[in-house]
Amino acid sequence: MCFGTWYHWEEKHSVEMETDLRLESSLWVGNKRYLAVLTGWHFRWTEADKKSRDKRTVSVPVAEVLGVEEGRVEILPCKSVEDTDKDFTVFYVKRSSTRSSYGLLWSLGRTQFSCPSRVLRDQWTKQLKTAVKTHSPLRPRRLLVFINPYGGKKKGRQIYHSLVAPLFELADISSHVIVTERANQARDHLLKKDLTGFDGVVCVGGDGMFSEILHGVIGRTQQEAGVCEHDPAVPLQPCPLHIGIIPAGSTDCVCYATGGVIDPVTSTLHIIVGDSQPLDVCSVHYGSGLVRYSVSLVGYGFYGDVLSESEKHRWMGPVRYDYSGALVYLSNRSYAGTVHYLPADPLLSSPRDKTRCLSGCGVCARSTERLFPNSSDSGSLYSSYSRQLSTESEDEWVSVKGRFKCVSLTCMSSSCARSPLGLSPSAHLADGTGDLILVWDTHPLSFLKFLHRHTSSQDRFDFPFVEVHRVKAVRFSLEGATEQEGREGLGSLSAGLDAGGRNGSQHHLEQTRNEEKTVTPFMCCLGCKKAPDVSVWNCDGEILPFTNISCKIHGQLVRLYARGIEDAASISSQDRVECSRI
Repeated sequence: MCFGTWYHWEEKHSVEMETDLRLESSLWVGNKRYLAVLTGWHFRWTEADKKSRDKRTVSVPVAEVLGVEEGRVEILPCKSVEDTDKDFTVFYVKRSSTRSSYGLLWSLGRTQFSCPSRVLRDQWTKQLKTAVKTHSPLRPRRLLVFINPYGGKKKGRQIYHSLVAPLFELADISSHVIVTERANQARDHLLKKDLTGFDGVVCVGGDGMFSEILHGVIGRTQQEAGVCEHDPAVPLQPCPLHIGIIPAGSTDCVCYATGGVIDPVTSTLHIIVGDSQPLDVCSVHYGSGLVRYSVSLVGYGFYGDVLSESEKHRWMGPVRYDYSGALVYLSNRSYAGTVHYLPADPLLSSPRDKTRCLSGCGVCARSTERLFPNSSDSGSLYSSYSRQLSTESEDEWVSVKGRFKCVSLTCMSSSCARSPLGLSPSAHLADGTGDLILVWDTHPLSFLKFLHRHTSSQDRFDFPFVEVHRVKAVRFSLEGATEQEGREGLGSLSAGLDAGGRNGSQHHLEQTRNEEKTVTPFMCCLGCKKAPDVSVWNCDGEILPFTNISCKIHGQLVRLYARGIEDAASISSQDRVECSRI
């Protein structure tokens, strides 16, 4: 079921099922009597012995009921069960806002109910479980979990076993857990092992771990579909396996940009309820070969320099990025190049339109309907989308040439805790486009103002030396670099292509990693008289060994267990409306 269709189906059927009364009775919570009502889509309980004005009502969507247990049950911080004949416990999603995050935190809500009889207790537990099963068809039953024990503060195992595993057990989700011992182990497992029976893949780690999972899931899907990833003109097949992210890294940009918070419990609950957030993916190519996939940043110039310099100071930990950023800023470098881009339709959306991609985003939903109006299955959707891209005339491409402080392409806002609005605040997660940001050579103080804007809500594009364009594809070229890069990189690319199919792509990715390790460091001391002519590309935290690259946005290529950033104001308003109906 496609993104737009799901919301229409939910809206239509929520009206029909709301009047479907399943069960109603008096229940006790503590020493207070409540009138409990289970309809098709909601479970509500209202205080029964107070005046109407003072009555307290709690309304929980059935889709957000996490589990129903007989007796008095605790799950967190440790499980305890008091088996009683007339009691049952309902676990559900509770929301709260926080000043440090843009989205809403989800936590485990828990209410213990007492019934007049065991028969009534059994009725309630049976009806609630049936309702959850009926109206939550996308919930996963079996997950493949990868834990990076070395990422961030090295608390991946602790986070999973103390917070995630108990919630999976509550929701009757079985999991196969693999603690990784080397780089790319998760990617290789996804490419080679039998994945039958798994509904999704979960990574416990940071953005690096997510990137491994992303490459493995996309690669496996193309392998099974017989699609060559190296050819930019070939449509990639959508990935059936959902990806869940449990944040446990030093950077969790993807988790923050798709949910608005960095919280393991929130992410776990989104997985349990089966949320499905489509996500655009950018493929990066050199010549006729795939280099990497990206979802957050492909950056040349300043962002590439910072990553390259930070590799020399890994012993410093996360603070190395601040240190390297200061060094790179003081070096005051700019780079010559030519950028070619294929603009998206400016009438549909704009990176300057001041909108945010929130949960249930209309721009993303309309993009699905517009690009694939007559398609019901995802395979034909992607074929249709790719044909539209392949028929774009070269006349529609735009070229700009000059010296740049940085060139950046992002498929999402790329927001994080330190930059709550991100690189491009109005970028969308699933509209089939990316935002191209060009920062021309300028005075160092002006560039510093531009960088500082990323920590505030001010318009980071409101400078005469900054351009931003919504695009479908990008090419970057550096005069005189083609022949040199061809001699250095073409051999490894040919070896990968000659291997054929997915094995060739896997070989090429491994070869790329080996070359990355031998890239000559370009940073020199601040007193160096001659600045380097060429920067490097930063692709989601990995250095690319090539300068002349091409990028293509693949609309809604993967799906996450997420629902986008929830608007706190609309959620609160909806809750007030629900309560007023009782």
